[in-house]
Amino acid sequence: MKITAIRPYPIWVGDRNQLIVKVETDEGIHGWGESGLSSRELAVKGAIDHYREFLVGRDPMLTGALWQELYRSQYFEGGRVLTAAISAIDIALHDIKGKALGVPVHQLLGGKQRTSIPTFGCVRADDPNTLIASARRAMDAGWDCLRLGWKSDAVSPYEPRAHIAEIARWMTQAREALGSAVMLGVDYHHRLSVAEAASFCQKMPGGTLDFLEEPIRDETPEAYAVLRRMTDVPFAIGEEFSSKWQFLPYIEGGHTQFARLDICNIGGFTEAMKVAGWCEAHYIDLMPHNPLGPICTAATVHFSAAVANLSHVECWETPGEDMARQESPIFVKRMKLVGSTYVVPDEPGLGVEVDERALKDAEPFRFSEMPHLRRKDGSYTNW
Repeated sequence: MKITAIRPYPIWVGDRNQLIVKVETDEGIHGWGESGLSSRELAVKGAIDHYREFLVGRDPMLTGALWQELYRSQYFEGGRVLTAAISAIDIALHDIKGKALGVPVHQLLGGKQRTSIPTFGCVRADDPNTLIASARRAMDAGWDCLRLGWKSDAVSPYEPRAHIAEIARWMTQAREALGSAVMLGVDYHHRLSVAEAASFCQKMPGGTLDFLEEPIRDETPEAYAVLRRMTDVPFAIGEEFSSKWQFLPYIEGGHTQFARLDICNIGGFTEAMKVAGWCEAHYIDLMPHNPLGPICTAATVHFSAAVANLSHVECWETPGEDMARQESPIFVKRMKLVGSTYVVPDEPGLGVEVDERALKDAEPFRFSEMPHLRRKDGSYTNW
């Protein structure tokens, strides 16, 4: 079997762009992949176009060797653009391999260790009462782990100190109203400094949060080490990491308790399984990032089925959230929730198929930006 074509499709689905990739072979078997790096999809498409030049004609079954060649084929190795491209290709190659061998992708990873995949629900609102009511609806629908947050996240000017005081109050009220059984977290989207993140944690009674996601930026692991000493709230870090090397100080240093690995950024199945085993050795549970489309979800489900140390997978299909990116008619076969869990599939490959006629008629890529936030003094800050 030989690769005959690699076709990237940057399209607008729901409320954002997606970059999905089709890899074709001379035996009529094809595979689908998806890349991360949201809002920079055309940069990733450019990298895929480069990789296509030497991948056409190659054996798609050699996923490990091809991963190494993709990573090592340039002097300036690594980086989020390149690994997002590698991720999409690697996922598609595993889809091909599973179909060719007649087995689901999780069988290629060691076989499923669970039959269903627990998820954490995403619940957002712009006031605490609505947030609590929405959380109760999600709990009634079966979720026992929720990430709470604010719906209007593009408000500028943005002042972190005022915001942490407000959200600490929301989280305290939510814990009191929802009880101790449900697992609660909040994503700060690396908006804070070390001092602000510590202050946020200290404004809440102990046990309010079960995890705090991405409180500060990740470029300096030593900053996370300092923050780790200042609070006992577990951290969930890693959705933007692009390799096992980027995870290294966070795993070895004990800076995170939940690894927010994103299979569409980390390098696909090949790299994700290495990070998973490393985390297992350090008693770190996986909490995979899953904000994209059905191909990302399917890949995440297969990966999560095959690892021992899974906590919960991110899920945007909670009551009140926008389902457009998951329910697009482009995806004629996709993973579907049963209550708050995904059932692990047993059909060959990923178990996702795309209507290519609908794909060609899809709304084209549109330039869009994540919010550019400024503080009251005019300076830029993190979104």
